[in-house]
Amino acid sequence: MQSAIRSRNLPSADRISVLTAMIMLSYALTRFIELPERQLALQLPGLYLPITLNIETIVAVLVAGLTAAGSDWLLRDHPAMSGRHSYHHWLLPALTALVIGIPLNQLPAGLGWWLGLAAGSVVLALVLIAEYIAVDAEDLRQPLAAAALTAVSFAVYLVLAVALSASGARLYAVFLAVAAAGWLVSLRTLHLRLHGEWLLYEAAIIALLVSQGASALHYWPLSPVSFGLALLGPTYALTTLIGSLVEERPLRQAIWEPLLAWLVSWVAAAWLG
Repeated sequence: MQSAIRSRNLPSADRISVLTAMIMLSYALTRFIELPERQLALQLPGLYLPITLNIETIVAVLVAGLTAAGSDWLLRDHPAMSGRHSYHHWLLPALTALVIGIPLNQLPAGLGWWLGLAAGSVVLALVLIAEYIAVDAEDLRQPLAAAALTAVSFAVYLVLAVALSASGARLYAVFLAVAAAGWLVSLRTLHLRLHGEWLLYEAAIIALLVSQGASALHYWPLSPVSFGLALLGPTYALTTLIGSLVEERPLRQAIWEPLLAWLVSWVAAAWLG
């Protein structure tokens, strides 16, 4: 009876509506607020890094923080959260809210922008619901929620890589963004797959390897979609391989799925090229 009751836990519709509406309203308001850009500079030995601060950058940082705080507020309502930390449930919602803003800021005002805003709202709401369900390991829907969160993690990573390439960002920005997102995505994916085990160093190695690959691909004549797919393949493959090895699966069995995923992504990247 207890298991049946717990399997029906869902977040408060009022809370999730308020949180999603606030985040999307923040992005909508950037279309009507104009602030002068500030150019900051960081001089390192042999390297000059200009940093541009504008309304889009400020809103993106604030929205990520708002989403993290809102996720904690939403999850505190879960019966299984009593006395537990919820910080690992903030990662994907905050990253999703941050990435949603990148293509929105690049789209011109019009129907496409409003459709993108609506699609982002739906995706963010689904991520928050899935995170809420994933809190309870005894919930019958938890494996499905974990699979959905994993899929969304890599989809968000792909969107970020494509948007970075399309924006013409400089190499240092691409390197840092790909490394940070790759670390968060692989870390959260492995945490879900291994039922709460943290692989901080392994995720950092994945992020470092893939960001090095992004640096090499940055100057290749690739379309933004091809660039994103070329990074998605190794990120997914390395994450899956490490998860299989930690689960002590035989190497011959563990290596086939990652190799196939890597191959398919690179073939698709070459085809779209």
